[in-house]
Amino acid sequence: MDKILFEKNRKKILDQMEDNSIFVIFSNKTDSDDIFKQSYNINRNFFYASGILEYEDILVLTKINGKTTEFIYINEYDEFKSLWVGDYLTKEEVIEKSGIKDVRYLNNFESNISSLLSNINKLYLDLSSEGLSDLLDKTALFARKIKDKLPYVNILNGRKLFTHARTVKEPEEIEEMKKAIEITNKGIKNILSHIGEMYEYQLESYFDKSVKYNGATGYAFPTIAASGKNATCLHYMKNNSLAKNGDLILFDLGSSLNMYCSDISRTFPINGKFSERQKLFYNIVLNGQKLVFENAKVGITTKELNQILIKYYAVELKRIGLIKEDGEVSKYYYHGVSHHIGLDCHDLCEYTPLKEGSIISNEPGLYIKEENIGIRIEDDILITKNGAVWLSSQILKEVDEIEDFIKNNKSKEF
Repeated sequence: MDKILFEKNRKKILDQMEDNSIFVIFSNKTDSDDIFKQSYNINRNFFYASGILEYEDILVLTKINGKTTEFIYINEYDEFKSLWVGDYLTKEEVIEKSGIKDVRYLNNFESNISSLLSNINKLYLDLSSEGLSDLLDKTALFARKIKDKLPYVNILNGRKLFTHARTVKEPEEIEEMKKAIEITNKGIKNILSHIGEMYEYQLESYFDKSVKYNGATGYAFPTIAASGKNATCLHYMKNNSLAKNGDLILFDLGSSLNMYCSDISRTFPINGKFSERQKLFYNIVLNGQKLVFENAKVGITTKELNQILIKYYAVELKRIGLIKEDGEVSKYYYHGVSHHIGLDCHDLCEYTPLKEGSIISNEPGLYIKEENIGIRIEDDILITKNGAVWLSSQILKEVDEIEDFIKNNKSKEF
């Protein structure tokens, strides 16, 4: 990814900082001697502001008398460590990736920060919502150290600055998410071309093979592959039941590319053909998704979108005789229809009216436990000044399209 994106991202943070303040951002969240654990623990906010994926680095932003500076602390070359984990990025490589021209070594961090804080008493830290309560959190540990040694320093929670910045995506971020969605699409096609009676984890494996082969750099979250009654549990994670002929299977999955996520849900018939009852519920969900899409626009909230869906369900579920009162909808639909997506599957965001450039999920569902039917259809949509845009419109979801694809693409690789 081009350093221009990360330069823009840092400016968004610096613009929000109070004058005469410092922001210290650690690349990994926890202290751990296990290098393998650390490598999976990159702080998304650090990456958002730097474009760097090394697990011990520290980014520092300052705003002093209206002038802003930015510098980053990295590891020096270590011959012994390089034998175990490979070489760290050089100063030149960090400059090229991040656009930060002032690159320093980590052994200078404490003395440099102490010097800065001798004149500046406002320190932003990327603290979790629990503030200083998480003893395993590296940022919280640093905050406690500052409080003990420099009690005059006012520690501010800088998470809200990232929350504001990440609510709206830059064009480069949108393109990266489109690429992740397309990789996810290929993985879903690979599932469909092999779908049949087998264990849930076996079907999941066709997704894994495809997205890795097609260049995904990770997963947005652990895949949900929930067949039959398992699909009525929203976050079913075992993926170890036999997906039986005649059942539906619900997949909630997504690849990520350079940390940017896709989040897609689809529900398919194991035997390649929806029953009439399954089709009835499926089309109610699908039409609900289309209704949400039509109403998704600048100025509306995700809570309001959810209320639109609930009112629609009340009419439809009474029409087919599943419920008698509006309040019974919650028996069959018990989650929100939308969340923001970005560097995290459930991205940092402000729960305010939607803005141009926000990317959200559109994921209505119905879960009829007594009939062993769980259906969720989820797509990623971009909010523009002219309304919403499907980012994942290429992924099959109409009943006829699904059935035709399964019939005509047996054992093909995608």
